[in-house]
Amino acid sequence: MSAVPEQVSASPEPAPEQVPHLGGDPVAALEAAAWALAAFTGTLRDALDTPLMDVLAADPQRTAVLESAGLVRRDGTGFAVHPSLTPADAPTARSAVQARLSGLRQAVSAAAESAGSAHGGWSAQPDEVLLNQGRASAATGRALADKVVPRLAGLGERLAAPGARLLDVGTGVAALAAVLAERFPQARVDGIDVLGRVLRLARAELATAPAAVADRITLREQDVAELAEQDAYELVWLPAPFVSEPALEAALPRLAAALVPGGWLVAGTNPASEDPLRRSVGRWVAVRNGGNSYDTTAMATALEAVGLGETRTFPTVPGGPVLVAARRPAMV
Repeated sequence: MSAVPEQVSASPEPAPEQVPHLGGDPVAALEAAAWALAAFTGTLRDALDTPLMDVLAADPQRTAVLESAGLVRRDGTGFAVHPSLTPADAPTARSAVQARLSGLRQAVSAAAESAGSAHGGWSAQPDEVLLNQGRASAATGRALADKVVPRLAGLGERLAAPGARLLDVGTGVAALAAVLAERFPQARVDGIDVLGRVLRLARAELATAPAAVADRITLREQDVAELAEQDAYELVWLPAPFVSEPALEAALPRLAAALVPGGWLVAGTNPASEDPLRRSVGRWVAVRNGGNSYDTTAMATALEAVGLGETRTFPTVPGGPVLVAARRPAMV
């Protein structure tokens, strides 16, 4: 029998050196952090429709929380704010709000579960969480279209040609697919997902999109591990953290074969954080929702193992996903 870890019988108030990043009262620090994130999300949401300085002035107590978190500093009669409170544009701000709301709602759900209890992954999430998470992916779609595609050899020209095709794996509510269809008006986008319920939400979302966009998006219920198309797509988008490890291992050779020669696969990955708390939370969230614990390095290695090359990485936002791109060799 293994020895009982010493910390099991230790004092109920751990010494600060045991949890240096949380101080001497880690539970209080965690609770305060949750409220600070709520203050940040609420402020960012209100600033979608109201000038940020007015939002900060309207709720002094909430703004004081942001000050304590280092996100806001009083500057004369106004405020100096952290860049995270001033996204580059309105769509980016809206995506940030959706992502934070999704994360907070998932955290509340996880808190209500018993340890070790089975979780149904994304299928167990309410529509509100699926919509928040899916709509947040529009920001990744913009980064993919505007910043990554122009830097991948030959891809922009291929996607500008009539008949180009893109594959959106785990399309969710089709927010990313809609961005790609908008940015590449000659291309068609196939969105696949294993959840029929989320595809119904996607169709409702696309019903509000311009016809020139929605008409070039095809949605189908399909497991990526069973993809059978070959030489079909100029670009494949793979949100790797959302795919289980067995499904990912089965899917990667199929996705490589689904690319046209010279086509690119771009995978979203979670960066390997140096902070142990963020690293363990990232893994827990990914696996809890039916995903995997691959980080950026592991994903790059896996893509090269199925014959893709010219591997490149593209950070998105600080602490956010890192996109890993790899190319199917062109025929010679």
